[in-house]
Amino acid sequence: MNDHVLQSNQLTKKFKGAFALDKVNLSIRKGSIYGFIGQNGAGKSTLIRIAAGLAFPTDGHIELFGAGGELELVQARKRIGSIIENPALFPNMTAAENLEANRILRGIPGKECIGRTLALVGLQDTGRKKAKNFSLGMKQRLGLGIALLSDPEFLILDEPTNGLDPMGVVEMRELLVRLNRERGITILISSHILSEVYLLATHYGIIHHGRLLEQLTAQELKGKCQQYIHIKSDNPDKASAVIQNGLKTSDFEVMPDGSIKLYGKIERPGEISALLVSSGLMLEQFMPMGEDLESYFTKRIGGISHV
Repeated sequence: MNDHVLQSNQLTKKFKGAFALDKVNLSIRKGSIYGFIGQNGAGKSTLIRIAAGLAFPTDGHIELFGAGGELELVQARKRIGSIIENPALFPNMTAAENLEANRILRGIPGKECIGRTLALVGLQDTGRKKAKNFSLGMKQRLGLGIALLSDPEFLILDEPTNGLDPMGVVEMRELLVRLNRERGITILISSHILSEVYLLATHYGIIHHGRLLEQLTAQELKGKCQQYIHIKSDNPDKASAVIQNGLKTSDFEVMPDGSIKLYGKIERPGEISALLVSSGLMLEQFMPMGEDLESYFTKRIGGISHV
């Protein structure tokens, strides 16, 4: 039995001689929430479009639910729901009418899925309100409802929280977690809001300039995100000297604002603070901290980036 919903083998896509994807080997396990992260133009949307059947590779291939043949992939894609870029809505139709139109277009039998899906995405009370008058958050939820109409096993979401206000982001996140936990839906989510991916994902893929740099679990990411002590004092130069000579470590860095990130010898923070104070330093800030997904991503691709 294949326990992966999506696998790619040496997946390559060229546009005018430039690589959008360069021999990408990606795998997404059933039941996971896969956070697919990278800069704009890194190749995220290209891979998603190939998975959804909206684009074709230059070389390599993909498998969906273990199926890799052309006709098999067509059948496998019936088990997928997706939001790619902006949801395609009929602006002069209500939420229920939008779902009904999509149900007919996709040949989904029975109308009972309409009310069930509206309730699932929280749009059951929108009545005769037309989609053109929906808030952005409501439009995103309606798009998600369209993707969920056929009870998919695999949900592909390209920037699902793009443009949402903070409350809309929270609502979308809670809904996705519920779909994954209660329905067992595997989710591939591409987003530039790395803090949101960090709260959702069980697995990660980092892509940069078309190359998949790394795949790792949330637990592996936690182990790789370095822990440190954030120190801000009245004399950064003296604090640096005390740390280097008193703690016998050079595993720290001085930030542009004069604060210090101490990575080494952090097991006993009380002793470190006592050493600094006894050396005549005034501590303005002293707190254990840990890097997050944004810090790790920036370090992994080799510098500050716009994602």
